[in-house]
Amino acid sequence: MSRVASTDDQLALARALTQRVQSLCLGLEHGEAEILELVTPTTAELLGWWFSADACQSRAFNFHAGQRQAILNTIVAHEVLDSPDLVNLYRQVCADELLKGGRLSEVEQGKHAHPKYCLKMATGTGKTWVLQALLIWQVLNRSAGLTVGLDDPRFTRHFLIVAPGLIVYERLLDAFLGKEGADGQRRFETSDVAVCRELFMPPAYREQVEQFVRGNVCTKQEIGLKAIGGGMIAITNWHLLVDAEAEEEHEEAGDASLATPGMVADAAAVAYDVLPLTPGRASGNSLDVLDRRWARGNVLAYLAGLPRLMVFNDEAHHIHELKREGEADEVEWQKSLSRIAAGKGRHFVQVDFSATPYNDVGGGKKKRKLYFPHIVVDFDLKDAMRAGLVKSLVLDKRKEIGALPLEFKAERDESGNPLLSEGQRVMLRAGLHKLRKLEADFAKLDSTRKPKMLVVCEDTKVSPLVSEFLRDQGLAEDDVLTVDSGKKEELGEKEWVRVRQQLFDVDRRAQPRVIVSVLMLREGFDVNNICVIVPLRSTQAQILLEQTIGRGLRLMWREPEYADSKRENRERINRGEEPESLIDILSIVEHPAFQSFYDEQLGKELVGETGDDTINSIGDLITVELRLGYEKYDFAIPFILREAEETLEHLPIDVAGLQPFGGMTREQLSELVGKGDVFTSHDLQSSTLFGDYRVDGAVMSVGGYNEWLSRLTRRITQALSQPLPAGGKVAYHLAKPYTQVGSAVMAAAIDDYIRSRLFREEFEPFENENWRLLMLQPVVDHVIKVFALALRSAEDRNTSGEIEVRHRHLSEVSRLPMRESASLEVEKCIYPRLPYPSRSGGLERAFIEWALHDTGVAAFCKISETRHDFVRLRYVKDSGMPAFYSPDFLVRTADAIYLVETKAQDQTSHPNVQRKRKAAAAWCERINALPSELRSGLPWHYALVGESIFHGWRQNGARLGELLAYSKVHAAPTAQSQGDLALGDGF
Repeated sequence: MSRVASTDDQLALARALTQRVQSLCLGLEHGEAEILELVTPTTAELLGWWFSADACQSRAFNFHAGQRQAILNTIVAHEVLDSPDLVNLYRQVCADELLKGGRLSEVEQGKHAHPKYCLKMATGTGKTWVLQALLIWQVLNRSAGLTVGLDDPRFTRHFLIVAPGLIVYERLLDAFLGKEGADGQRRFETSDVAVCRELFMPPAYREQVEQFVRGNVCTKQEIGLKAIGGGMIAITNWHLLVDAEAEEEHEEAGDASLATPGMVADAAAVAYDVLPLTPGRASGNSLDVLDRRWARGNVLAYLAGLPRLMVFNDEAHHIHELKREGEADEVEWQKSLSRIAAGKGRHFVQVDFSATPYNDVGGGKKKRKLYFPHIVVDFDLKDAMRAGLVKSLVLDKRKEIGALPLEFKAERDESGNPLLSEGQRVMLRAGLHKLRKLEADFAKLDSTRKPKMLVVCEDTKVSPLVSEFLRDQGLAEDDVLTVDSGKKEELGEKEWVRVRQQLFDVDRRAQPRVIVSVLMLREGFDVNNICVIVPLRSTQAQILLEQTIGRGLRLMWREPEYADSKRENRERINRGEEPESLIDILSIVEHPAFQSFYDEQLGKELVGETGDDTINSIGDLITVELRLGYEKYDFAIPFILREAEETLEHLPIDVAGLQPFGGMTREQLSELVGKGDVFTSHDLQSSTLFGDYRVDGAVMSVGGYNEWLSRLTRRITQALSQPLPAGGKVAYHLAKPYTQVGSAVMAAAIDDYIRSRLFREEFEPFENENWRLLMLQPVVDHVIKVFALALRSAEDRNTSGEIEVRHRHLSEVSRLPMRESASLEVEKCIYPRLPYPSRSGGLERAFIEWALHDTGVAAFCKISETRHDFVRLRYVKDSGMPAFYSPDFLVRTADAIYLVETKAQDQTSHPNVQRKRKAAAAWCERINALPSELRSGLPWHYALVGESIFHGWRQNGARLGELLAYSKVHAAPTAQSQGDLALGDGF
């Protein structure tokens, strides 16, 4: 008998693959990783967009470490290693594991005879984003291949996304099609694909991807019926596949009975064989039932007939083997997937997502987890908690909980009817007490945050009793929502429609305050405001534990202002201390008998405890509102919306003044490249710009070189496109390139630069295969950077007529959250307190103190990067890519208004700090050109203040206004075009 594999052994594939991926991806953030040479040009471009440092810094949100690892592991396993089945993947990644226990025989089973990957990711860590990123990776690669006549078996445009139930099904429809409005229509601009377009895909692909999603998503009723264009994203719940498979098995059983010689045929079997459809016993001759069964059979046949398909199984722990009379048997819908996969081989790909991809086997002390064999990444709950990606977990240790008797299950009366036990009543009272405390404390910080309590009952007969008890404790009828499926695991369609809107909007609504469920909401119930869970359960099953607490793990307070408080809470829990606040803390009102269970499964350093009422739910977090008479200290920031008759022209680029290529000489590059063979170029900035452009041997035509120049010109102008705000008001596919200069003029300048300046000598691309040097990644990077910066410098704006200006005021942000311990009481400011960073914030605190006590300062304010998001300066980084940043302070003296940036002295000379400096100074110059009444009657300046000069002037008794006047920056003529202040997304 084979030994039982340990957890580490069972996850050996994930561990070994992760090590391989990390090695291949060293330097990926800088565009220098080995993986970029092993994947297609399209994949390399996506990896650069998703994970390069420049791209990440230009966005407000990015993939976190767990999502990054899941995406990379899948791409390496499928595209780089190109494994046709699971056993081949093991042989390439961790062949030794095949010799342990029964692993080899397990992975050689027919159900693993195709590419198959399971992504183990903790609840609340964004599995849906990973799913969408992988789908986009497949679509763009397949489209790129078809464009050049390449039929790459690794990629497809046909997808089936399977949900375990209606809750997850609706969530997936929201993610791809957008949320439903009051009219029942879905708004695509609210979908993940639209809202997160800035993250998911480079600008050049956004129109293509969004059109593909809009035109090819099929709901479960539309699969096989909707007209689609060159692809499919079919979304369904698993019940559709179960019923179709069960009907097929019934048909096979009927055929077998009729084929037996000498046996009287069963009447039901004959009817089933002869009639195209037969009614079910429970539903009689209902035509609705017959129609649904006919449709389901057609769906399965349609999916089985597709030549290639990628299946995404969300919450895939539902796919497992059941033991029936000692024999292993797959669940019904996994059999349907096996039928769909039959005959497709490597053209069928299965990607499973689950926080709990295992089965609990055995009992008592012999209970253990049996993990799926195809897990390729492991980002578990412990990792997520340590990284602060989900709420921290604490057990409520109120005295009355500790005094509970060990028996806390529901009781039964003489007739066998259930009754709430006293232990359950105490737990419910404790949970309700915690909820009321959170509601009162959170309202002080932000009245829009509505904490909720989830009660998980042991069976459907107990949930009505819980609801009744809660109402007896003072809750109103609408305060309690019972989500009860009766004997079914899912709500019926009609019942679901009634509660769906209320359930999914629970974060934004004051009611319900408590949700009562019988394991109905184990997955897919993705809300943020569950802060208290009362598990009235009678089992210690690990999978049930993770699925139950998973409903409350998603972060409620995501803003950067709360990061320090949450980090300190995690540190205190790790030290065995009570957290200082309950911001993003999930309180489990649990029976003490389960304390050791939590410690064992999650670790003592991850599970804290809270006492009676000693904790302030919000710690030292406070919300500061505008002071009375704030108008005196407000700042009106001018935005130039239109300069009448404004024209943007580009002066001729002085090729002779451009920087040549450095690092390696032309001769060294020539030796590195060599001659002959098939050559495919790669480029860091454009991420394999010339992915479908190949040159064989020593042949390059004049037309090919001109095409190369054209592509390079287009990429340079795209690199300088201004970042656009998120939201449905902007049509991204209509975004125009940054420069209006003619492409022919631009291409001619690039050609001139290459031939006369690039290598500091005359260079003829067609001689001696010199063109090969132009295909090298560092060379292309250099040309893009040089011309991107040159175009900025060559701008010439001509304006005439009246200028349209709009003002935005700092006071538009009426409330600022902050930590009381990391803030100061101030005067001369629109707020009565101002925050500073709790770590490394000494310079900013000192600046606030100096401004507060300097009589020469009339008004000042610390700019909140997240709240005052309209006070952002655009600038071009040293790499040639556009970016944003926010200054630290606004200061008004009698003589001027200053945008102030404070920096450690060693950072003031950093190239990007200098570029920020030039951009800000250029913006101030534009503002100072306005009439006095449009700029508050004062000139605007940008001051870059280094730490050492700050302390030196302060110690010598100087005034802050004198320091700012000394530190103000004047715009250089060539930098003027960089200066631009970003207006809020609504404009």
